[in-house]
Amino acid sequence: MRRLLVVFGTIISTFAVTAATAMADGPRLDGGTGTLGENNDMQVTMFGFTFLVAITAFITVMSLLQWRLDKRKAARMAAAKGRAATADKRLGW
Repeated sequence: MRRLLVVFGTIISTFAVTAATAMADGPRLDGGTGTLGENNDMQVTMFGFTFLVAITAFITVMSLLQWRLDKRKAARMAAAKGRAATADKRLGW
């Protein structure tokens, strides 16, 4: 039920944010020019290259993070296995 409420809230929030753009009247539109003015080929190319570099960097950083977490998990499991193997030897007197 909680997941359904979160999804429903996200959908309603998205609709609320995009409603102004969807309901904009035609005469006040600026002919498709962006916030920075009319786009040229150089701006589009640089945006594309920046996007490619950002995605590559994100994937690399997340892969390195996953590798480190897997390495920690393997060390923790090896330590638990070692403790379990010697548990019967540490019974005391």
